[in-house]
Amino acid sequence: MTMLLEGSCHCGAVRFKVESRTPYPYLRCYCSVCRKTAGGGGYAINLMGDAASLRIEGEASIAIYHAMIDGERSPAERRFCSRCGSALWLWDPRWPELVHPHASAIDTDLPVPPERVHIMLDHKASWVEPDIRQFDTAFPEYPDESIEDWHANRGLSLRD
Repeated sequence: MTMLLEGSCHCGAVRFKVESRTPYPYLRCYCSVCRKTAGGGGYAINLMGDAASLRIEGEASIAIYHAMIDGERSPAERRFCSRCGSALWLWDPRWPELVHPHASAIDTDLPVPPERVHIMLDHKASWVEPDIRQFDTAFPEYPDESIEDWHANRGLSLRD
């Protein structure tokens, strides 16, 4: 069982579809890469999808960015629209079966998460005031729980 996520860039040059077992946009990343490439609120929210199910219209308008992390070129491919600059998704060859669309690029109504996780808070911009609510959790760096584990541990995974 999965949820079909349909997304697009702002100008409409790129449209995509991907199946997801983990559609809750719960995780807010404040690292400098996410913040600067996709985080209008000072953070970015990624989902997880099945890379084999990814279907793209307008692929010619997609550009790829490899961030520099600790002086090394990241193998992760951050896809964005070369026309309007919208962040679309991340794909990493270390986990080739997964694709991580940005929640901000998804047009499908997404479920509202019961809680949120704020990560990489040690790297947030000084002007960002995280909206950490009663049931939210916050981490200075990465949490131990993956996107898939977070969904499963709360009975929110769409896995069969």
